[in-house]
Amino acid sequence: MKVIGFKSKMFQKLCDRNLQHKKRVQETVRKIIEDVKNRGDEALIKYTGKFDKVKLQVKKMRVTEGEMNGAYQNIKEDFIDVLKMALDNVSRFYKRQLPKSWKVKDREDGTVLVEKFQPLESIGMYVPGGTAPLVSTVYMTVVPARIAGVNKVVMCTPPNKFGTVDPHILAVANLLNVNEVYKVGGAQAIAAMALGTKTIPKVDKVVGPGNQYVTEAKRQIYGFCDIDMLAGPSEIAIIANQYSNPDYVIADLRAQSEHLMGLSILVTTSKRLARFIKKEVSEGYIVLVKNLDEAVEVVNRIAPEHLSIMVKSPNRIVSKIKSSGAIFLGPYSPVVVGDYIAGPSHVLPTGGSARFSSGLSIYDFIKRQHVISYSKKALEKVNNAVQMLAALEGLEKHLESVRVRFEK
Repeated sequence: MKVIGFKSKMFQKLCDRNLQHKKRVQETVRKIIEDVKNRGDEALIKYTGKFDKVKLQVKKMRVTEGEMNGAYQNIKEDFIDVLKMALDNVSRFYKRQLPKSWKVKDREDGTVLVEKFQPLESIGMYVPGGTAPLVSTVYMTVVPARIAGVNKVVMCTPPNKFGTVDPHILAVANLLNVNEVYKVGGAQAIAAMALGTKTIPKVDKVVGPGNQYVTEAKRQIYGFCDIDMLAGPSEIAIIANQYSNPDYVIADLRAQSEHLMGLSILVTTSKRLARFIKKEVSEGYIVLVKNLDEAVEVVNRIAPEHLSIMVKSPNRIVSKIKSSGAIFLGPYSPVVVGDYIAGPSHVLPTGGSARFSSGLSIYDFIKRQHVISYSKKALEKVNNAVQMLAALEGLEKHLESVRVRFEK
């Protein structure tokens, strides 16, 4: 790990990290999206062969009901027990988050103002491929969407070399009543869900993590539908001092390196701990600070995806943390419990975007609608004010739309 100063250029560069949209990636993704837009399913088959090395027919893109049900034959029974525990925790957390509609009525003039919440009709969920099935991504995205009231969930995930989807992913999707699952990955899957093809339906929002091509595709299709966030490489920052267990610090920093391009940062007041960690962990950064207040300032500027506070009394400083996707307190709250079982979604802001955004929640799947109802008495009460403001902005027709209601 590199030791860097709080005021150094390297620290500033760390704070300024964000998603670098390489021109090569941008252009590749642009062409893929355009191809999917023009040729639909034919383009999806082409890119599945090119990138996933799998020859599929259009009719085999969608996972069949038989494949979904057959998935249970290829998984261990105790996996379902563990899965149900995770689903229970995630469900319990998000049920508490459900917002309530409200109404305000003025009894004197009859004004009624309402804010009501409407779930999105459909979402597209992307589950990355790779060497292992990311089953947690499925329930960490689908559960809050279902609790919010989303009616239709479509899932895309790359096929393996056999042209199938991992049975664990299918079992989770089946338990959560995912409506449709497709063996399509990469930027082409994002384009398909955003634009729609003959086989894959167009959705209202695309959610889920992915590589730089998937992320760039989400950036480019925004506007055709909504997206959750532009997620970059996974991150962890740890605040530790002389009282922290170095073995726990090392384990959590190393765990982050399992993610492709994962970023690990240790913020510490202890020079001794810094020297020890530097020898034991190869990747990442160490920021030496004078005290815990300075540690808090460092973290707020970095705005990490995950923050672990491993000092003696973490509750004393947690209220001062303004920018972090998720915070883990004490030696027995490793980030991994948030990844899998705690309850809140592990889909979190990265690249410093925790300064202005939050992790996936119920609110990502709900629209707010405002309802305004005025009586004639209520409109008369604000008539002069509305006309004055409309005249000030030079909008004569706006002014007239109120005035006409009081002409004899």
